[in-house]
Amino acid sequence: MPKAQKSKSGSAATGPYSTNKTGSSTNKVFKFNTTLGQHILKNPGVATAIVEKASLKPSDIVLEVGPGTGNLTVQILAKSVRQLHVVEMDPRMAAELTKRVQGTPEWEKKLQITVGDVIKAPLPYFDVCISNTPYQISSPLVFKLLQASPPPRVAVLMFQREFAMRLVAKPGEPLYCRLSANVQMWAKVAHVLKVGKNNFRPPPKVESSVVRIEPKNPRPTVSYEEWDGMLRILFVRGNRTIKSAFASRAVMEMVEKNWTTWRALQDTDMEMDDKGQNLEKVKTIVEKVLNETGMAEKRATKCGEQDFLKLLYAFNTNGIHFR
Repeated sequence: MPKAQKSKSGSAATGPYSTNKTGSSTNKVFKFNTTLGQHILKNPGVATAIVEKASLKPSDIVLEVGPGTGNLTVQILAKSVRQLHVVEMDPRMAAELTKRVQGTPEWEKKLQITVGDVIKAPLPYFDVCISNTPYQISSPLVFKLLQASPPPRVAVLMFQREFAMRLVAKPGEPLYCRLSANVQMWAKVAHVLKVGKNNFRPPPKVESSVVRIEPKNPRPTVSYEEWDGMLRILFVRGNRTIKSAFASRAVMEMVEKNWTTWRALQDTDMEMDDKGQNLEKVKTIVEKVLNETGMAEKRATKCGEQDFLKLLYAFNTNGIHFR
């Protein structure tokens, strides 16, 4: 969900509800929490389309993040899934959702509601994730899902349009970045649906998009920490050459520290050179790797998965690590 816009007029009302413009005490409107980025998907057609993209099975256990008042939730339950876990930060929303399914025994039995922060909380087992995602947790949620063990079969997630397009961007495209390279290493990502701002209540300032993420099975046999550590360096100056990314003294000192630790683990009786000598040795190794792989003059924003894998393998083979 996009971050809520602040009301120009402000509000003196307290509690989860505020009165409408007529001031009627019997005609109340739910007061959304702007700090949690609450924008409710109000178009049932869009909600149906999102759930359809998940290709749910009767045996599926589904995780929904940020259900709000339950417009997606009821669509998921209508698919006769085995179980639905929802994680909601706002207790008021959780209460609204509970009231919404009361009187529907088959739904009440299948629905499990957790109030809390999905990024900090341990996740239950689940096959599919569906979410109208609060935008402030977009990146952390994606990587938490990809690192889940086992990972979900599929995740269908709503994001701010620009974030979604970064997920699917290819090398050489304007929005291609570390996020693109990182997510596409671990999953297949596809843009499946554009969602206009008027499909939300209240409307956000930005457009939204839905993406479908399918974690690769089996997972790539690469350390996530190593992969992400190298990409952090390469994409700091993504439009400059990879050789220039390693020209920073701070970067080389970090690499030297990792290299020294690696050497010590290989030979516990080894006498260590002083830091200055080690730094020069590491610079020589880095230059050698970049030249031998042909990556020195390339730019990260133009490189794909195989380029990065080749470079990481060459670094690791020469004792250079990034975690």
